[in-house]
Amino acid sequence: MPEPSRSLLALILAGGEGTRLLPLTRDRAKPAVPFGGRYRLIDFVLSNFVNSGFFQIKVLTQYKASSLISHITRGWQLAPILGHYVEPVPAQMRVGRDWFKGSADAVFQNLNLIADSQPEVVAVFGADHIYKMDVSQMVTLHLEKDADLTIAAVPVPRAQATAFGVLAVDAEGRVTDFVEKPADPPEMPGRPGWSLASMGNYLFRTQNLVEAITQDATRVDSVHDFGRNIISQMVRDGRVYAYDFDTNEPPGMEEKERGYWRDVGTLDSYWEASMDLVEVTPIFNLYNHRWPIRTTYQHLPPAKFVFNLEGPGRRGYATDSLVSPGGIISGGHVHRSVLAPKVRVHSWSEVEASVLGEGCEIHRGARVRRAIFDKFVTVEEGATVGFDPEHDRARGLTVTESGVVAATKGLHIPR
Repeated sequence: MPEPSRSLLALILAGGEGTRLLPLTRDRAKPAVPFGGRYRLIDFVLSNFVNSGFFQIKVLTQYKASSLISHITRGWQLAPILGHYVEPVPAQMRVGRDWFKGSADAVFQNLNLIADSQPEVVAVFGADHIYKMDVSQMVTLHLEKDADLTIAAVPVPRAQATAFGVLAVDAEGRVTDFVEKPADPPEMPGRPGWSLASMGNYLFRTQNLVEAITQDATRVDSVHDFGRNIISQMVRDGRVYAYDFDTNEPPGMEEKERGYWRDVGTLDSYWEASMDLVEVTPIFNLYNHRWPIRTTYQHLPPAKFVFNLEGPGRRGYATDSLVSPGGIISGGHVHRSVLAPKVRVHSWSEVEASVLGEGCEIHRGARVRRAIFDKFVTVEEGATVGFDPEHDRARGLTVTESGVVAATKGLHIPR
């Protein structure tokens, strides 16, 4: 049996546009979207691999990749003398003049990476989900089952499974069918009312992966996607197993975190996942030092809270919130919010249930509620955001169906 840490190459698919996350993706790829104050979405999958002991990682980029590449090259320098690396790989059009036509085509256009590394196992993971996972536990199952393909799957209530690609499995966990967004999702054996939804994370035996995507590249009727094309074919022809994400236990995990996996593909889901972080006992815990979420280090001073005056309530404080380094809460109140580095909240202002990007500034007397701000947004003195949807739209803000308000990078919001 090959040693997992030395025989696995990780390919991280990080080329997504993320159009449903506009305006956060106006100037960056979805995996580069900030999350949790200090992090980017891609930091979660990279942390999972590095914490699991896998150090050969290629990140396949495509759309608006500049900030993503900068983040990786500046913040994810491993130990090249030991053969450890996290390397961004820009789209190169090696096999034609086309961009990646699908997730399988992204790997097909980069088969040279696999040929150069000659791994026993290739991991193909997405770059834009929030979760913790000890990948070595999935690799162990993959090797024990002698699988051609192992698919990470998260149990979801059957009523919700219609929104996912769903795996039908036998009692041994072997996949017998794969159906995209089925009207009648197959149930998990021994767990009535639940179905296994694909997480879009795969482990392949290298030879089988190369053969499958090479054959798929010749098909004119294919959309060259792992979920829609490759998986179903391999289920028919090979040994495909499901890995139940509920069984994964990273070191230091608390029981309430079991199975936590969020696709932050919309502004509403992004806001909801952000609010998960500010609970008194969060379901997704960033403070597990045995499984750290790693990111770029910035040389910033500690967050600062100033003014504690009686009378008009000029008091700088934050409750049930994450406040990143470099921030100054200067006589204002922050509640149930996530603040990125270098945010400034001025006197008599209020920020509630909001996500503020790097360098945002909330001026005196302003009130912000249920908002998502990209970097360097400023709110004028006395202005309100999140209280009047029509007024918010008139000032160039995006308002979701649930009432979350989003502002693009650098926007000045008047009264």
